[in-house]
Amino acid sequence: MISEQVANIQSALFMKGYLVGEVDGIWGRRSIAALKAFQEESGLDADGIFGPKTARKLFPLNGDAPTDPLLPWVATAESFKGLKEVAGPGNNPEIMTMGTATGIKYSGDDMAWCGLFVAYCIGTTLPDEVLPNNPLGARRWERFGESTKPRSGAVMVFWRESTDSGLGHVGFYVGENKDSYFILGGNQGNAVSEDSYSKKQFLAARWPRTATSLGGGQAVVPIEIAQDGSFRKASQESRPH
Repeated sequence: MISEQVANIQSALFMKGYLVGEVDGIWGRRSIAALKAFQEESGLDADGIFGPKTARKLFPLNGDAPTDPLLPWVATAESFKGLKEVAGPGNNPEIMTMGTATGIKYSGDDMAWCGLFVAYCIGTTLPDEVLPNNPLGARRWERFGESTKPRSGAVMVFWRESTDSGLGHVGFYVGENKDSYFILGGNQGNAVSEDSYSKKQFLAARWPRTATSLGGGQAVVPIEIAQDGSFRKASQESRPH
């Protein structure tokens, strides 16, 4: 799935002569290298992260600037929504490629892949970020990066069965209500999807060290709860300004 925000950033980098090749709306190494080159020549920290300072430099006319910081690992995760593992014998090649791309030995999609998905989304968009040892283990992400509060894009870790079981789940924060966190992740119903997880099972929220230029305390995404109990992100009109 093409990200309009990524495409806008790529277009600006292309027009300024930093991006080589097509504007494809996919944030990868080519876009990161172009943004870092722009940041360095603009006197900014060359971290490859599109935050407020970079936005003001890249889009000097305020009306043209994307209003939100780019969380490239989340944009990548969203592009995989609906991806499913193969039932029975066989493996989904896209899931297997996540292991190849990150150098993680992964035997097949009948094995839990929530940690693999998080590792792929972060490893391919933040190439300087140090991943946990054995990132397939969801609980290993408790020590990833830096501690943060639950917020948009944070890596969220939960326990399964019991706190002492060593079993867990990991994904990305997209919102919350009184009782639950809403998580975008892999291996949720055997697919990449958004689902709710009890706050009672929450263990840690972590933030990539190489993305600290985005700062802390990102606003919580409001959630509207429908009468049937389903949830969705609040519309732009209903969000506080």
